[in-house]
Amino acid sequence: MDPKDVGVILPYGGMVGAHVTPIDHMYFAPFVFNSPRDTYEVRAMADGLITTISERTQNVTDINNGTPKEAEYQMKFWYTCDFASYYDLITSLSPRLKAEFDAKKQNGGYANVQIKVKGGEVVGRIGGQTLDFAVYDYTKILPGFIVPEHYLAESWKLHVVDPFQYFKEPLRSQLLALNPRQVEPREGKLDYDIDGKLVGTWFREGNNGFGDTGGRNPAPWRAHLSIVYDSLDPEMIIVSIGDYAGQPEQFAVKGNAPDPAKVGQGEKIKYELVQVDHYRTSTNQSWDRMRPYNDVKGRPGAYAKGTVLVQLIAPRKFKFEAFPNKTLSEVTDFTNSARIYER
Repeated sequence: MDPKDVGVILPYGGMVGAHVTPIDHMYFAPFVFNSPRDTYEVRAMADGLITTISERTQNVTDINNGTPKEAEYQMKFWYTCDFASYYDLITSLSPRLKAEFDAKKQNGGYANVQIKVKGGEVVGRIGGQTLDFAVYDYTKILPGFIVPEHYLAESWKLHVVDPFQYFKEPLRSQLLALNPRQVEPREGKLDYDIDGKLVGTWFREGNNGFGDTGGRNPAPWRAHLSIVYDSLDPEMIIVSIGDYAGQPEQFAVKGNAPDPAKVGQGEKIKYELVQVDHYRTSTNQSWDRMRPYNDVKGRPGAYAKGTVLVQLIAPRKFKFEAFPNKTLSEVTDFTNSARIYER
């Protein structure tokens, strides 16, 4: 997108709802977020080859008005045999791409294509929602996934890399200025695992890591759990739970301690959970995620939503139990409802 058309770029690593583990893509929010569909151009970043285009039209509802949404498109670009990127939530394809897609799409709205594109070519348009975006280098594996095999169901996560490093100046600096995350790595982070420590992403024992994402299990995220850091304000600890009283939920930690990167085997830890109330700037302005600031800080809520009790029982296994609506002092020990998570 043209930088002037972008309001803010949200980095990798956010967690919200069923995105229980740190998100593997960025979000380019249009300058006027609630713009009509197809308001802004989306262009190819470099000369490359589009190999897949998929369309989502079935059972997709507009969260704003509850009506069925129109088509949205995802596409994958290859620039070399091991370097690629993807776009998602495009609201319309360029006429050339749409013709190729319509000619080759299969049931389910998926097409294998071989479409050469030039850098700067308009490939589609976006409006009224974010453009999702990620870059992959398949010669690299993120070091903070200590059991890469657990991610084979969504193997691209292993190869996510910093996109900013590939943009030329002055575009690189223009895009970084739209990113509110000010600490390194500026692109955000997915891979927090430290062997023998609580920090990172975990999976319910027996779930086969990331588990089924191919449609057989309608809610694989229920077996996921992350104890990591906020993507915009990494000083804030986040507990992201796939099954918290039956729902996926994300919480900040009251008192913001202890640091999960320092919690080792045998320690029994209680975290009192509070909502992330909102983000504020250093001048105490509430931040709506529509414009970039270089001083955004998370603001944990004041009221406890519950407590979790955790204990690392082996270097790659821990015991976990959530106690919704319980304060720290009301939780003393595990019950028969405790679950084992692993990685």
